[in-house]
Amino acid sequence: MTTKARVLTLLEQNRGREISGASLAKGLGLSRNAVWKAIRELRGQGHDISAAAGRGYVLLETSDILSAEGIRAYLGSGVKEFPIHIYGVLESTNKTAKALALGGAAHGTALLCDSQTAGKGRFGRGFASAAGRGLYMSIVLRPDSLENAPRPAPNPAHVTVRAAVSVCRAIETLTGLSPSIKWVNDILIARKKVCGILTEGVADWESGQIGWMVLGIGVNVSARPEDFPPELRDTAASLYPGGTAPFPRSRLAAEILADVLGGASSWEDTLAGYKRRLCMLGEPIAVLSGETSYPAVALDVDGDGRLVVQKEDGTACVLSSGEISIRRRP
Repeated sequence: MTTKARVLTLLEQNRGREISGASLAKGLGLSRNAVWKAIRELRGQGHDISAAAGRGYVLLETSDILSAEGIRAYLGSGVKEFPIHIYGVLESTNKTAKALALGGAAHGTALLCDSQTAGKGRFGRGFASAAGRGLYMSIVLRPDSLENAPRPAPNPAHVTVRAAVSVCRAIETLTGLSPSIKWVNDILIARKKVCGILTEGVADWESGQIGWMVLGIGVNVSARPEDFPPELRDTAASLYPGGTAPFPRSRLAAEILADVLGGASSWEDTLAGYKRRLCMLGEPIAVLSGETSYPAVALDVDGDGRLVVQKEDGTACVLSSGEISIRRRP
């Protein structure tokens, strides 16, 4: 670990509290001059570190620079050792994560970036990624390492269900807001999308089993209305549309990672949490199928997270994939 990373780790562990240069130097076995140089470099990267003569340094609560050290400061044992990669700008976190997975990246490898130039959603749609105002993250998952997953080995739909519940729990913990889920992968606040999830898997040719998956999560944290393209402003929102969140994005990332990788909940509990947060059960919907659509009512989700709907003729069917839109009652 570099000197700069060691200093940042200690500052993150004491975020919001003053720590003297002498304490930093002694705790890390460094010279005072080495500490000062590291502080200068961290400030140059944008970390909001204040200093007062005779009192020391403090990493301010408002500092919101993504870092592996910042994320690990909020992670418990058993999770904080997973590899974490931080980038400035990427085309897509999922694209980069897939390249890492192909290169043998371990289960739990997470990568985050400050902005995406070609963020990806379902069906090849774009995902608006305002620089510095969202959490854009992908995680490499190896099915054999997933805890409390349904058996046989989980498919991407199972992982999406788990991730949706994990994101909701993180939002509830940090904000007090009550997010809902629109089947299958959208997180809503007041019926507007604040998060999208995209799970992509690669199967082993011989066994037919999923070899690895990449879980992509994009959360609009503090994006303002003007940060979204005009065509999305009626349907997209953020957790803090005024532009300022009361916590760093690193903390939100840690909450999600801990839930996704910690494996604390059984599949049955996860599915119950998913169903409880679904916003369309009992509601009229439109099921989109190719270039056509048909009206239905969302009835339930089955044991694999598939949506059970009732068509206008009274027949029921199960949707394992596809897209729906929620229709307003007359």
